[in-house]
Amino acid sequence: MSVEAFDRVHLDGTGFDRITEAEVVAVVREAIASGRGGRIITPNIDILRQAQANKRVRGFLDDADLIVADGMPLIWASRLSGMPLPERVAGSSLIWSLSEGLGRDGRSVFVIGGNPATPAAADGATRAARRLAERCPGLEIAGTLCPELGFERDRAVYAEFRNAVAEAKPDLVFVGLGFPKQEKVITRLREDLPDAWFIGCGAAVNFVAGDVDRAPRWMQRTGLEWAHRLTTEPRRLAGRYLKRDAPYALRLLTAAAARR
Repeated sequence: MSVEAFDRVHLDGTGFDRITEAEVVAVVREAIASGRGGRIITPNIDILRQAQANKRVRGFLDDADLIVADGMPLIWASRLSGMPLPERVAGSSLIWSLSEGLGRDGRSVFVIGGNPATPAAADGATRAARRLAERCPGLEIAGTLCPELGFERDRAVYAEFRNAVAEAKPDLVFVGLGFPKQEKVITRLREDLPDAWFIGCGAAVNFVAGDVDRAPRWMQRTGLEWAHRLTTEPRRLAGRYLKRDAPYALRLLTAAAARR
């Protein structure tokens, strides 16, 4: 199986791979076994909206080997257009399924992100990695990093961070630093690890570490996960979800229906 085997469904200028979560895992496992690296991006409505106005965001999408839809409005739009995507493929689900798949092959992952350490607990990346290793037999943890806020603006600190990841030589790197920071980091790390796979997974590291509760499955399936996130972080997300993303989603759905 190869990445080129999948057709793409175009939504507002972005091509999404018609691929299931299980197929993503199979593609990555096969690619790693063949010595080919790659990059997965899981756009939601907010990222797709940003890509229309921001050339750098568009560049991240253009650099991806796999683009999968992380959001039910994108699935709905694909159905309305007459070219349905098979399912939602979320980064917060892929962190588990990819780890399980790589565990079968005895491969390694590197986890970046999470909350800082406290006197009572290790940092989020470390705790997330421990849980992945416990739940995914055979998985090797190449390393973890929980960088401080603004680390990417300090050249010396960033160089140390970059070297730590490169020297660990992981097969796959989970980068949970929030969009677009995580994608900027991935772009630079790919230069050091061309044979590795990368995925920007947002809040997934916090979910795995147990610091943030993910929405119930029924909310995930019905497209209401955003509402759960909004209740947990209203100040940070209200403007994004209600003022910018909701109107964009409505326009996307209307355009998809009209195109069909």
